[in-house]
Amino acid sequence: MNKKKVYVVDNGGQWTHRIWRVLRELDCETKIILNTTSLSEIDAQGLILSGGAARIEWESIKLGQCTDYLDNFKGPIMGVCLGHQIMAVHFGGKAGPASVAEYGLATLEVLEEDTLFKGLPKSFDVWQSHNDEVKEAPGFEILARSEKCPIQAMRHKTKPLFGVQFHPEVTNTEYGEQIYANFLSTIS
Repeated sequence: MNKKKVYVVDNGGQWTHRIWRVLRELDCETKIILNTTSLSEIDAQGLILSGGAARIEWESIKLGQCTDYLDNFKGPIMGVCLGHQIMAVHFGGKAGPASVAEYGLATLEVLEEDTLFKGLPKSFDVWQSHNDEVKEAPGFEILARSEKCPIQAMRHKTKPLFGVQFHPEVTNTEYGEQIYANFLSTIS
């Protein structure tokens, strides 16, 4: 059986290499690519848009080809933190400064098990590190929330696009590896 191939798109996040490592631990063929990589150079089956320090409202120039990937990549995409925000904004939603910037643990409440949270508890701890958050996400189903962040996870209603505000790759997140494994299960 061939390994699944998923590339991690580097948006400058502090845990981009940790995403790569978790994918390798899941026996996935993976590498980190710059967010300026042309779609024609990508031969992966799935993409993960990493987090990053860019502020979604005024630093979109730092997001490279991410919107091209969202429009034209022929496979599932998962956005983490900034990647989650890019996804919402690109499809007509809003993201901006969080009412409370979050750093550290938060309790995630799963609203819809869907794919990402299949087989997981309805509530568990996740690691936060964000100044901005998704405010509106038309065209997406909201999958999870926390006390201070109403859109912690989402799935596009018609496309294989998933977003999470928290960081499943950080060891402090319970079931983080399972969330990535569940994402990999969307690749045929």
